[in-house]
Amino acid sequence: MTPGNMTTMSGFLLMGFSDNHELQILQALLFLVTYLLGSAGNFIIITITTLDPQLQSPMYYFLKQLSILDLSSLSVTVPQYVDSSLARSGYISYGQCILQIFFFTGLAWSEMALLTVMSYDRYVAICFPLHYEVIMSPRKCTWAVAAVWLSGGISGTLFTTSTLFIRFCGDKTIHQFFCDIPQLLKLSCSNDYFGVLKVSTFIAVMGFACFVGIAFSYGQIFSTVLRMPSAEGRSKVFSTCLPHLFVVSFFLSTGICAYLKPTSDSPTALDFMLSIFYTVLPPTLNPVIYSLRNQSLKRAIKKLLLSEEFVGKNYVCSVFSAC
Repeated sequence: MTPGNMTTMSGFLLMGFSDNHELQILQALLFLVTYLLGSAGNFIIITITTLDPQLQSPMYYFLKQLSILDLSSLSVTVPQYVDSSLARSGYISYGQCILQIFFFTGLAWSEMALLTVMSYDRYVAICFPLHYEVIMSPRKCTWAVAAVWLSGGISGTLFTTSTLFIRFCGDKTIHQFFCDIPQLLKLSCSNDYFGVLKVSTFIAVMGFACFVGIAFSYGQIFSTVLRMPSAEGRSKVFSTCLPHLFVVSFFLSTGICAYLKPTSDSPTALDFMLSIFYTVLPPTLNPVIYSLRNQSLKRAIKKLLLSEEFVGKNYVCSVFSAC
């Protein structure tokens, strides 16, 4: 489908990163591999934290929710791009684009809120260990997760509603691999996109507030850890906290830059890199950073595959005919 034909269509044309079809196929395959790896990692974490009775603490409960968010976030954008690239189409309908905006923005905010909750959980566990079970009771954890998902729904609704008021004109070509709001703003016919900018600014301010909360939590954690007499204990906490803080900073800074920087008439390499950094990389790397380095989870994976107490050895044997 050519850009010129899009003027009479109700949808949009996703151009991705290149006009060259061979490069589009290569990029689609790379995205597909990344999607499969990210999905497998997150699915493993969801399975382990659901089935293993030893991984039922608040930390693993929040980790399971994070994996659900990451798996959903990857599924919102990547499969659509892979399918359209391999089909040599790139077309996405108006309704699909609106749904993509709703789910992507809602899931992105939910992840930011959940990362804040996870940092608070670590803060309480390390700084107030004697009161941890009272402060982070199962009921409070359930309410916290419910608030995370509810806030994500509100964020998605705000972005979607404000986008519905935008009138689009021109060839309706989006130089991106999904319906990214900054790219949609370039197609606006008038100043009716100010509603989206207001919502983006509000969400960015709230995101910054979450980052301040995360930074405060980890500041207190590091202060407590530095007073620990055990070098092994300090090393263990730092190895977990520093990657977490890095990913949060990376995710938040690229998202703010992508949504608040002035839009240009032509796409740049920075636009593409920012979109990958805050859409594809965090959900793919989170299982590695937060989970696969965790010795308890590694043991749980082995139990999942080998232990009859966990899944039933007889069932595994009957499936693979190995006993």
